[in-house]
Amino acid sequence: MHIEVLTQAFDPWQRLQDYQTQRVAAGSYGATAIFVGTMRDFNVSDNVQSMTLEHYPGMTEKYLETISRTAAERWAVLDSLILHRVGDLAPNDPIVLVAVWSAHRKDAFEASRWLMEELKSKAPFWKKEKLADGERWVEKNTEGY
Repeated sequence: MHIEVLTQAFDPWQRLQDYQTQRVAAGSYGATAIFVGTMRDFNVSDNVQSMTLEHYPGMTEKYLETISRTAAERWAVLDSLILHRVGDLAPNDPIVLVAVWSAHRKDAFEASRWLMEELKSKAPFWKKEKLADGERWVEKNTEGY
């Protein structure tokens, strides 16, 4: 299990490959569920030029560790990885990577989806969007289900 809150841009595919090669025992898993979230250039029917993503240092990391441990208790998870960006973002920038390794696909899929929904609905992150005519705080995330 590994979590990171990142202040710089990252390549989710390279980070996934590096983590899997270095930390996940080859042959121990039969399934890897992966979610990569990127910044859209629209929200609530408005064009979004950029976004600033803020977090509560210490609290955010603790929450991500808690949900990672909970997922490992609820499903047969061999390992998990959560990377989340903060700071200034532009459309198409990767924001989040959630990866779950397990022996079977059901546990990987279910744990990955649960982690992502917990992260989006409860983790202490705040978004401020820059629009053509000003800025606004995002009051709620889009529904995931």
